[in-house]
Amino acid sequence: MRILSLNANGIRAAARKGFFDWLPEIGADVVCLQETKARIEQLADPVFHPDGYHCAYVDAERPGYSGVALYSRTRPDAVITHCGFEEADREGRYVEMRFGKLSVASLYLPSGSSGDHRQASKVRFLDFFLPWLRERADDGREWLICGDWNIAHRAIDLKNWKSNQKNSGFLPEERAWMDQVVDEVGLVDVFRKLDPRPEQYTWWSNRGQAWAKNVGWRIDYQIATPGLAETARDPVIYKDQRFSDHAPFWIDYDFTPEQ
Repeated sequence: MRILSLNANGIRAAARKGFFDWLPEIGADVVCLQETKARIEQLADPVFHPDGYHCAYVDAERPGYSGVALYSRTRPDAVITHCGFEEADREGRYVEMRFGKLSVASLYLPSGSSGDHRQASKVRFLDFFLPWLRERADDGREWLICGDWNIAHRAIDLKNWKSNQKNSGFLPEERAWMDQVVDEVGLVDVFRKLDPRPEQYTWWSNRGQAWAKNVGWRIDYQIATPGLAETARDPVIYKDQRFSDHAPFWIDYDFTPEQ
């Protein structure tokens, strides 16, 4: 089961850059997209409904903003289009597919980088989401929550960590929140479990030749329940082509929903 995740930074822009031409080459069973930046009615073109996939889109009330999507080769038993936090649900930040006892979700956690009002929104979401994760970790299902969490967990997860300790995305309280997700809730950062190397980034600023110099951040995750994480192997951050300011990344799981 190959799970691919990408913050598309505009799904129509990613399409123009060749994302949907490239996607069949990868053989992903599930594709998790974030920041689609499109209303559902703007995605009627067949390119946005790739052959062989069951597709679910969730958009934001605000045009051209946020939005998430999930594609699956297996028909889901159910599609969940909200997480239950109204502020986030109005912004189109969560979609989930259920397959037997497995749930796969695409999540776009708020960014606080554009100002104090957005950081406050991010904090409200974090306050909601930690107990939400605790409930899911104990519900008997296997969970995989993929996407842009807009937090670099540890110093290894961004190039210039010393100078970013007062910036949204690497604030001490945000990193402590991620500590709780991993250490207290018991969920697994699957990529980091499999790949302990430094300089493995998924996002690069468009300023200052960040991409060319690999001055990046790892803010995109696959967070799993331990049972599912134990089956994971072969993580890949794909950088041969650029469809977004984020890189697509995927992980294979030796798991089927019937398990």
